[in-house]
Amino acid sequence: MMMNGGSMMGMMTFMFLFGLLLIGLFVLIVVAVVKWLSGSKMPFSVSDRENALEILKKRYAKGEIGKEQFERMRRDIE
Repeated sequence: MMMNGGSMMGMMTFMFLFGLLLIGLFVLIVVAVVKWLSGSKMPFSVSDRENALEILKKRYAKGEIGKEQFERMRRDIE
């Protein structure tokens, strides 16, 4: 039994899209494994908060912000 041209084109389109899906899935898995192996953690870790606090202290020391603003921002960070 022979297929007509329309169903052959449909099958080729399906195979092309399925191939793209497999490639995308492979890339997604590789990115996830690399992130997992690199040990990336939550977006804002403890060290990030400490860095933000150090920056805030420097801004206060330079006189860029006042005491009230410093205290408010420090509470927000912690």
